[in-house]
Amino acid sequence: MATTNDLKNGIVLKLEGGELWSVVEFQHVKPGKGGAFVRTKLKNVLSGKVVDKTFNAGVKVDVANVDKREMQYSYKDGADFVFMDTETYDMVTVPAATVGSAASYMLENTTATVAFNEGAALYVDLPAAAELTIAETEPGLQGDRSTGGTKPAKLETGAEIKVPLFITTGEKVKVDTRTGEYLGRA
Repeated sequence: MATTNDLKNGIVLKLEGGELWSVVEFQHVKPGKGGAFVRTKLKNVLSGKVVDKTFNAGVKVDVANVDKREMQYSYKDGADFVFMDTETYDMVTVPAATVGSAASYMLENTTATVAFNEGAALYVDLPAAAELTIAETEPGLQGDRSTGGTKPAKLETGAEIKVPLFITTGEKVKVDTRTGEYLGRA
């Protein structure tokens, strides 16, 4: 337990219903009349939903212990993903629902940050950009600008992204792991 005076960006709170919320922003407010309060912007750790919440100053809040570990993706076991802790070499199985969209940009031996709370994996956080090979794409036709100069391409992981017309099959490209956008050639 902590008080609202201990709040800082990045701290994870366990609020009513047992949901975990990460503090994105906070501001201590002392109005001229009435008691002080803390205005916060909280992000749900699992769903990513952002809400504004106000706490009275000095109120006790439940702080969740979130352990972020550097892990390496080893292989897929059915629907689950198996990660290896880079420090202890322990193997951890993470459900596909927890990995979410990160699976579209992960190859074997990809390093990721996996967050745990009470032994359960909360989410998988990849580096901002990944270098992947184009597995399949149509040849771009010179002068074809009806699609804004982009065409669909399939990555080696199976994910589909939009790339410029000059990109060919077999080329390595950089992809933004948060949005799935093409960033450039690797």
